[in-house]
Amino acid sequence: MNKELTIGSRIKHTQYGDGIVCRIGLETFTISFFNGGTQEIDRKTNDIEIVEVLEGFSNMVTKDEIEDIFYTLMQRYTDATEKVMLGEKWKGGTMLLKAFDPSVQPKEIPIETFFHKIVMLRDRLRVLEQNINSHKILSDEDKVNMQQYITRVYGTLTTFNVLFKYKEDFFVGEKTA
Repeated sequence: MNKELTIGSRIKHTQYGDGIVCRIGLETFTISFFNGGTQEIDRKTNDIEIVEVLEGFSNMVTKDEIEDIFYTLMQRYTDATEKVMLGEKWKGGTMLLKAFDPSVQPKEIPIETFFHKIVMLRDRLRVLEQNINSHKILSDEDKVNMQQYITRVYGTLTTFNVLFKYKEDFFVGEKTA
C-alpha cells in the first residue's frame, strides 16, 4: 500500500502523528515523528496517511554503488578477495529443484542466492589454500598434496562456471599440458 513513499515523504500515523520517512527497509519504514521520536513501522500497515510524497532524489546511492562499497569493505576486513559478477542472462532467474517423488513439493531458489553460495565456497577454498601454503608446521610435500586435492575440488566445481559473467572468475581444475 505504501510502496510509493520515498525518503523525505511526509506522513500522518494514527498513533504517532505527523512524521517524515527517514529510511525505507525491505519490510519497514523508519519514520521520524515530530512528537514521538523515531519508530519503525511495518510497510503493510494501514495506519499511515500520505501527506506529501517527496520525489526520489537523483543523488541517491544505487544498488551497484552499495555493492561496490560492500565488496571494498569485505576485501579490507575479511578474507574475501574480489567482486564476482553473475552472468546477465541469470539475473532475476530461479533454480527449480524438483524431486522424482511427485508428493514432494518443488523448491525454487533465486539464482542470485545460489550464486552467492558458490562464490562464498570459492572464497573459502582460496583462504584454505592460503592457510595451507603459509602453514609453518606442514612439510612442503604435505602442502603440495593438499593443494592437489583442492585443485581437484575446483575441477569438480567447473559445472558452475556457466553462472559467472567473466571467464577469469571460472573455477579451474587440473590443467593438462
